[in-house]
Amino acid sequence: MHVRRSFVVNRPIEQTFDYFADFENTNEWDPGTVETRRTSGDGGLGTTYTNTSQFMGRTTSLTYETIGYDRPTQFVCRGRNKTATATDHLTFTRDGERTRMDYRADFDFRFPINLLAPLLFGRKLQSLADETVEQIQDVLNR
Repeated sequence: MHVRRSFVVNRPIEQTFDYFADFENTNEWDPGTVETRRTSGDGGLGTTYTNTSQFMGRTTSLTYETIGYDRPTQFVCRGRNKTATATDHLTFTRDGERTRMDYRADFDFRFPINLLAPLLFGRKLQSLADETVEQIQDVLNR
């Protein structure tokens, strides 16, 4: 399963990339995040984070690792726990003084959850993606 959104923020590309490459900033821009903490690394490839999120009334924790880092155009972070893998792909394109963002979140669930995931989570994930874009724009367009 995945969600994908494209939108523009009123910040230069380098500043936008740096903000998202510090995955601890999910505390500000991801409405599902309760807390994200860096656990190792310098922010580049291989940096790890512990993320606690709430989704559909449940709290879950994932360990994220930065697996893609190409400043200022691409950042990819993959989170795992015993039941799921979530991968956030962020691509940044210069749009004058602004930045166009392409955001894709992929969710892979372990068997047997993967069989029901589209029915159980599909609509809520789409709604959460819309909320996430609104929150990102609110935070970065201030």
